[in-house]
Amino acid sequence: MNTTGDGPATRGNDGMLAIIGGSGLAGLTDLSDTRRRVVRTPYGDPSCALTFGRIGSTDIAFLARHGYGHTLAPHEINYRANIWALREVGVERIIAVATVGGIREDLGPGELIIPDQIIDYTHGRPATYFEGTDAAVVHADFTEPYDAGLRGLLLEAATRAGESVHDGGCYGCTQGPRLETAAEIRRMARDGCDLVGMTGMPEALLARELGLQYACIAVVANHAAGLGSSREQISMEGIRAVLDTAIGRVHGLLSAVCC
Repeated sequence: MNTTGDGPATRGNDGMLAIIGGSGLAGLTDLSDTRRRVVRTPYGDPSCALTFGRIGSTDIAFLARHGYGHTLAPHEINYRANIWALREVGVERIIAVATVGGIREDLGPGELIIPDQIIDYTHGRPATYFEGTDAAVVHADFTEPYDAGLRGLLLEAATRAGESVHDGGCYGCTQGPRLETAAEIRRMARDGCDLVGMTGMPEALLARELGLQYACIAVVANHAAGLGSSREQISMEGIRAVLDTAIGRVHGLLSAVCC
């Protein structure tokens, strides 16, 4: 494990921090002084009302990516509204929590990864704020899709909390909601993907377009299709059992970031 990071870390109390919760993370156990607010955007409604509060010394805005009842499939999420709403309320940094399948051999169920690259396999998702006849043509630099300072902050927090995380990995984002075939996973491995998920894009790019710092905690819930314990079939019960334990560790890591 390498927890040295890839750039200068910013402190946990610099500006409002947003946490986007994925599957298994519909709320924050350590959030105090909570209140909710419905935010409207030019791009429609976000997945849900935002929940505000504090963890330690840090002001938090929490958004459940799939809605509080987990009713939105990955391709149905209004990513533009979600990121716009967070910027609208004063968020400057976003930590996204994502449930993924592990492709790389050492990334088995229960592992936590702070990825540093993305390959986008999605299609048909509104993926930019810069479109329309009256909009300027803007090409956002996406060489490094995750913010180096925020990644460093997560890695430092993991060290302080005594939490084992993997520094770096390539997140392959598929369309969903179906899981991948074994052949698709073999292709993704050849492409250089270490993880597979369904929500990393266009979320990361939209944050970049709005000038927000963005990083991800990826939680491996299962071996990807055709690999390890998922060689024949992916077990939904197995995924739930892994997340029951792993999400508790994510709560601990987020608390370490904020304190």
